[in-house]
Amino acid sequence: MRTFLVVIDESEEARSALRFAARRAVSVDGAVHILALVAQQNVSAFGGVQATIEQEARDRAEMLAHGIAGNLLAESGIMPTISVKIGNGQKIVTEFLENHSEVAALVLGAAKGNNPGPLVTHFSSAAGTLPCPLYVIPTDYDEKSSDHTV
Repeated sequence: MRTFLVVIDESEEARSALRFAARRAVSVDGAVHILALVAQQNVSAFGGVQATIEQEARDRAEMLAHGIAGNLLAESGIMPTISVKIGNGQKIVTEFLENHSEVAALVLGAAKGNNPGPLVTHFSSAAGTLPCPLYVIPTDYDEKSSDHTV
């Protein structure tokens, strides 16, 4: 089954990327995999504090992902798979793509302005070496008002 990997956070660009991926998945009878990233904390002098901060961030990311998954199911009929990972986003996504050959496309949302975000910047510069196509979706992209499809 063709799977569209979407990296999400609380941003509007992540929501745009998820809507795009869901429409693609519906059109090809595919699936959506939501990957929520949690930045690793660097408070090593206080290991217990670091673990607590990371666990709270992980809990927030899981709640966000499950809420988004529920909305996606209601809107498109697709129940996505969810992964929550702690660490460096670029490394996590790269390893995920290497280990999941079912991923048909990496779908990232681009922030408005001159800085589209660290993942978009990194993966767009490496697009020719990725094992799948990369879709970069602008924050305010409205596929319904667009008269072409990808």
